[in-house]
Amino acid sequence: MSKVKFPPPLSEAEIQARLLYRDGLILVLDKPAGLPVHAGPGGGPNLEQCFDWLRFGLPAPPALAHRLDRDTSGCLVLGRHRKALSKLGRLFQAGQIDKTYWAVVVGAPPATEGRIEAPLLKTTRKDGGWRMIVDPKGQKAATQYRVLGSGDGLTWLELKPETGRTHQVRVHCAELGCPILGEPMYGELAPEQRKQPLHLHARGVVIPLSKNKPPVAVTAEPPEHMRTALARCGWH
Repeated sequence: MSKVKFPPPLSEAEIQARLLYRDGLILVLDKPAGLPVHAGPGGGPNLEQCFDWLRFGLPAPPALAHRLDRDTSGCLVLGRHRKALSKLGRLFQAGQIDKTYWAVVVGAPPATEGRIEAPLLKTTRKDGGWRMIVDPKGQKAATQYRVLGSGDGLTWLELKPETGRTHQVRVHCAELGCPILGEPMYGELAPEQRKQPLHLHARGVVIPLSKNKPPVAVTAEPPEHMRTALARCGWH
């Protein structure tokens, strides 16, 4: 049985308006929250459906250089052709691409800045789904964090993952005792806090593409759904 074909979730104008950076090798998009970057096993609308509108004269559409969770917004890096994707793959693998996230968390971490190292293991849930857990048998995972502001029981964190594990930032925040506002899986949250959209944003990337030029540095403004909570923590 063939899968149902969904129309692209964004129009040509909408996806091009989300372009933060473009050169001959890469594109950086401001990914909207709530939209998967690619189709899952069941199909459904996804960002890759819009990539044909980002060719800008090249014979093939760009492709994902990394992933962001469906509910995470912000900087998403695409390679414009095979050579660019290969280069980006090496940079991500070597940890040479600097990624910065903003999160609004419930509660506060144990210090105003620090580093958490907690290995992550993918496990199967009873309902057939999966989740990541902190387990010595898991893959090494480390995240640096810094408090940028706080208010009304919330804290605005800057997070810099040193590794790129699935759900890493989300699990590490919960492990620090301050789960992300709107987090559906990890940490203890009140029902009304869990029902909110996930307050996690890929704020910026720094990509050392060329030895002879400064790194490409791109930032994305926080999405609308995070701005009220960020303002309560001092953002303006």
